[in-house]
Amino acid sequence: MGCGKEFHTGNCVCDTLKEIARAQTDIVENCCDTSCERSIRDLLGENEERNGLDTVPVILYCKGTCKPFKGFGARSNQIGNVVGSFYFRVKSVDKNCCAVLELLRDPQDDDRNPNDPTDQKTRHLRATGICITVDANCFCHITCLPAISAM
Repeated sequence: MGCGKEFHTGNCVCDTLKEIARAQTDIVENCCDTSCERSIRDLLGENEERNGLDTVPVILYCKGTCKPFKGFGARSNQIGNVVGSFYFRVKSVDKNCCAVLELLRDPQDDDRNPNDPTDQKTRHLRATGICITVDANCFCHITCLPAISAM
């Protein structure tokens, strides 16, 4: 995917997030064969049957530290039950690289605050309804996991 052909923000992570957001609404330009590109094609059903796939889970890495980014949030009816996640679904990205990300979690994962992406259960990642807003310019790397049905 490189830095994408559709967007030219000067930030590869931002450009990739924008491309994923567009793919998740069935509008994307495919450009090459990296893991993110394959996940996008799978999501759109260009590799095989779509099979109900609706999400490309991503892990983001912070600039400077190169450590995986962990977001936190709580459902509105459970404000005292804050949870963290390293896995996200891209909801939207604006022209200034302001991205809305939804936390993805496995409902069977009791660890509310995993220390590392490998500590978090991922077998049944699902949308949580918990969204955060981030500046995509703060990230230097993105890892795309295979497309899933998270809704």
